[in-house]
Amino acid sequence: MAPEAAATLIRHTRTRGLRRWLPGLALLARYNRSLFSQDLAAGLALTALLAPVGMGYAEAAGLSPIYGLYATIVPLLAYALFGPSRILVLGPDSALTALIAAAILPLAAGDPVHAAALAAMLAVITGLICILAGLARFGFITDLLSKPIRYGYMNGIALTLLIGQLPKILGFTVESDSFLHAAAGLAGGVLNGRVNVINCAIGFSCLALIFAAKRWAPQLPGVLLAVVGATLSVWLFDLGGQVATVGALPQGLPGFSFPNVTLDEFKTLCAAAFAIALVSITNMSVLSRIYALRGGYYVDDNQELVALGIANLTTGLFQGYPISSSSSRTPVAESAGAKTQMTGVVGAVCIALLLIFAPRLMIHLPTAALGAVVISACASIVEFSPVRRLYYHRRGEFYLSMVCFLGVAALGVIQGIFIAVGLALMAFIWRAWRPHCAVLGRVDGIKGYHDIVRHPEARRIPGLVLFRWDAPLFFANAEYFREQALKAVTSAPTPTRWIVVAADPVTDVDITAADVLAELVAELQQAGIELCFAQMKGPVKDHLKRYGLYTRIGMENFFPTIGQAVDNYLIKHQVVWRDWEDDKNRGDATLW
Repeated sequence: MAPEAAATLIRHTRTRGLRRWLPGLALLARYNRSLFSQDLAAGLALTALLAPVGMGYAEAAGLSPIYGLYATIVPLLAYALFGPSRILVLGPDSALTALIAAAILPLAAGDPVHAAALAAMLAVITGLICILAGLARFGFITDLLSKPIRYGYMNGIALTLLIGQLPKILGFTVESDSFLHAAAGLAGGVLNGRVNVINCAIGFSCLALIFAAKRWAPQLPGVLLAVVGATLSVWLFDLGGQVATVGALPQGLPGFSFPNVTLDEFKTLCAAAFAIALVSITNMSVLSRIYALRGGYYVDDNQELVALGIANLTTGLFQGYPISSSSSRTPVAESAGAKTQMTGVVGAVCIALLLIFAPRLMIHLPTAALGAVVISACASIVEFSPVRRLYYHRRGEFYLSMVCFLGVAALGVIQGIFIAVGLALMAFIWRAWRPHCAVLGRVDGIKGYHDIVRHPEARRIPGLVLFRWDAPLFFANAEYFREQALKAVTSAPTPTRWIVVAADPVTDVDITAADVLAELVAELQQAGIELCFAQMKGPVKDHLKRYGLYTRIGMENFFPTIGQAVDNYLIKHQVVWRDWEDDKNRGDATLW
């Protein structure tokens, strides 16, 4: 980061009043012609990707392509006013497509108009959840989706989208409500000879062109070239009657419309909205932080949630569907020279002009080309190398990722994500419930005291047990702490006089744990053993003082370091102990 950018990041101040909630107004106060010329060029370049991607994702979600354009225009305008990040691009996203389809298609029962209303209501609910989360300062909830879970659901979504879009390229349709049914329908269509050769030629040619541009000419707009080429092919060779096309779009801009759904449908959509909000918030927080650091400015995570919520809410009220930040279109805007949110405004205006003046421009666009656009996006979200890394380095997290992947594929995207989040919370609770603990010994030639399991050669001081507990002490693990401490005492090679708990990792002691500690002190005292603590943090000591444990244990039994605890034990009990550092110092003194 440049020094001036770093200085800007450090000197940031929280904007108060109206400008805090409307960062776009603060932008206009210092906007100039130079910035606009760069944003205009970047916005025009971005438009080439916005239209085909928006329509493709709408088709993949089971909606008419026009709703993908509605869900492109509105969030870009809303985020330009409410969003704190300077170049983040919002709109339809591949990570949400399967979630949206899984939520609305079973309820729509084949009615495209009702499907659009359900998708709009899903956006409204998602928006309200995000706004409430931002106002409640719940930006931390993105931590619920760890990287293994993200890898799993992204791979599951990629596979779900791939199976769902292949029939469009092959030239037939599959009615399904799950991944397994879609896979069976795809296999059945191929085996029954329903493949359309012309459709295949168009779809796979588009895929080849998009991947070739990414591989050998990344500066070229491969998606735009593929879509334009496919449209020209259908028009020039009069293939409209032989392949499925998008057709003419409705003329004009989206109007305000509150989505009409039943109460039962609303309740069903709420569960899906929570999953969509969680995924959207996670994606947005990651992208927002990356580009804020690159640009050298500060972004409030909670303001991002509010902006995301408002963008979803307004999109749903103007005939769109749930949206998020885009990890594919934001880099395009950045590479094209975008400086501010005005880039998104330019893109939104261009899409609006398309709907007003040239709605028939898409009449010859084959749906196979849109399927190819979505499948190319699948390739960009597949996480293979990170999952392989998990397999070699964190086998447990690899299994968690695979459970999420299989859950998304077999049970559905929403169910798979909730299962994976539940498993992640269970794994967290298990690690907190059964944390690592160790008995410590002295290893010759190495400073400090070390785990005797990892260092079997470690020497132990007669009558002294050094016990390290690597977690906070709370109700779920207090009894386990007591068991392990007593086990360390009873398994010591010599009769124990002191047990010293190395408490540096202990960041808290709750009331339940304090009661268990009191019981442990009594048990040890009856056996003639003193309980001591070393390296305990000040705030934790304050808790023990409030509980009355500090005086009960004895303030003389709290030591700043393990070394001081050992020295006091050796002096008090007159234990003869020859340490390697003493020998080393004596040797140095002799040499000197």
